[in-house]
Amino acid sequence: MNILTPRETIIEMTRLNPFDRFDDGRPHVPDALLQRLEHATTEQAWGVLRNHGYDFQFEGNWFQTHPEKILVGRAVTAMMLPYRPDFHTLVQETGVAEGRIGGQNSWVIDTLIEGDVLVVDLFGKIKNGTFVGDNLSTSIQARTKRGAVLDCGVRDFQGIRQLNEVAFFCRGVDPTAIADVTLAGVNMPIRIGAATVLPGDIVLGTPTGVIFIPAHLAHEVAETADDIRSRDEFGKYCLSIGKYTPGEIDVPNWPTNIEADYQAWLARK
Repeated sequence: MNILTPRETIIEMTRLNPFDRFDDGRPHVPDALLQRLEHATTEQAWGVLRNHGYDFQFEGNWFQTHPEKILVGRAVTAMMLPYRPDFHTLVQETGVAEGRIGGQNSWVIDTLIEGDVLVVDLFGKIKNGTFVGDNLSTSIQARTKRGAVLDCGVRDFQGIRQLNEVAFFCRGVDPTAIADVTLAGVNMPIRIGAATVLPGDIVLGTPTGVIFIPAHLAHEVAETADDIRSRDEFGKYCLSIGKYTPGEIDVPNWPTNIEADYQAWLARK
């Protein structure tokens, strides 16, 4: 069996990707674009995705270990299943034959590189579903400088909270260790709540929740977010000096005179 999804399969499932690719086949959305997306809101991204028919990319109601941080990075996906002896034995034997060490959750973390966000489907399990504690979280920080989205629990929260270069979105905190689960694979399509996630999707985690942006829509999300942010700045400035009324500014499309005024302001800026 394949623990890691073959490169050719990842390329096929993300065939709309316009960027280069990593060695594993995942889309390599440029770092500069990731930096722009750090300023995007969930709602801005959601609007673009919805316009393209991507209606199942958002999941909310998370426990956030670092709620003051925005999480942006490229998804590495993993799926865990409830324990079944015959399948677990096969996965364990395969991993050992490939030279993998430690628990199966560690195998996933060993694949991470800087800029990645680990996204784990562990079917919402919290008790005995703690994918990471403070040790493995420290490894994620060292490898990615980003964090993780875990549809499961975490443990050692006090230790995790001391880490300052990561943010984790999880379902809860529990003192138990991970147990009775088996790794189904890495970089496969997974479900996180109501969202479908593919390897290489851009993860945007905000106080609102987590939205997963297909690589081929990342540039449009960034452009849209930049435009909305700029227009909001102009609109609020005009409202603050009383130049226009709320009814004139708070509309989907400005009339010709306000749009011309905005374009002139933008040119001066």
